[in-house]
Amino acid sequence: MEVEVFPSEESKAGTGAGTGSPAVGERAALLAVAADPVRFALLEALTAGTTCVCELQEQVPVAANVLSYHLKVLREAGLISAARRGRWIDYTLADGALDRLHGALPKALHGGDRP
Repeated sequence: MEVEVFPSEESKAGTGAGTGSPAVGERAALLAVAADPVRFALLEALTAGTTCVCELQEQVPVAANVLSYHLKVLREAGLISAARRGRWIDYTLADGALDRLHGALPKALHGGDRP
């Protein structure tokens, strides 16, 4: 069985590498990606670990094309990654995804120091 890994891509909601803290607009864009109810439900489902798209379809009851679209948005934002397993695709939270989302919150909401 061959496993094909789809790399996540940085979107406009990137990490701002090399610039210190991400710009407010970038942080807001990242939070906007996660704020959609379908994408939020997908992120929540993926906190349990790697999940097959067939299981995500059961957990997040939306049409297949809608599910595919929202998974694509999350991949492009670098919040999830995907790996093909035969005819199925397994999705996983990207390394650091929850930290990125937490870091995108305004300082008063997460208690961290932001320059």
